[in-house]
Amino acid sequence: MPRRDGRSNDQLRPVKIVRRYLKHAHGSCLFELGDTRVLCAASVSEGVAQWRRNSGLGWITAEYSLLPASTHTRSRREVAMGAPSGRTHEIQRLIGRSLRSVVDLKGLGGEYTLYVDCDVIQADGGTRTAAITGAFIAAYDALTTWRAAGKIRDLPITEYVAATSVGMVDGQIMLDLAYDEDSVAEIDMNVVVDGRGRFIEVQGTGERTPFERERLDTMLDLALGGSARLVEIQRKVLGEDLEVFGG
Repeated sequence: MPRRDGRSNDQLRPVKIVRRYLKHAHGSCLFELGDTRVLCAASVSEGVAQWRRNSGLGWITAEYSLLPASTHTRSRREVAMGAPSGRTHEIQRLIGRSLRSVVDLKGLGGEYTLYVDCDVIQADGGTRTAAITGAFIAAYDALTTWRAAGKIRDLPITEYVAATSVGMVDGQIMLDLAYDEDSVAEIDMNVVVDGRGRFIEVQGTGERTPFERERLDTMLDLALGGSARLVEIQRKVLGEDLEVFGG
């Protein structure tokens, strides 16, 4: 089926990143992926959760939310319902795992926590992958701010991290599904990789049909290509601030 926006099946939606979008966060960005927009903020605070105390190690934790007017119909704030939904918990943990995989937690300078907040202000599919890709930029800037303040000597980031979606719609394998594609996909997959193309996490399901190993390999190859393009965009956004870990 032709894609609504005229993209080829291996093409990402347009990406726009506005760095340091917020005044008070140590690092932040507005990440736009087509009509999906996620505001990512990161700040370092003293202390870690009780289970982590006396380890001498830092931690990274993430929070994710859909603002009430971000979707087609207004959704209730989860705080009004008393607790985050299972979906929100899942995405928060995914963002945290993705960032922790490319940050040396010994390098946070002690028992400090990097808090990353990802708020979806407009949703059109791919919110979790956009949150991960944008959160990396926010985390990078937060840690460079932490270093500039003399809290750490070296930047503890070991690699880039980016994420994208891939799926099968009407028998066609497509990269970076928008909502109208994701909502009818026979197969839906989210893939997180580092700057060297190594897999960090793969979440895939046959929503409407089982799939063979050959098809899985095709989807993973497509996701790797899309993620590599996102990493290149991250490199360009970081520009002169680029560190040697990935450049």
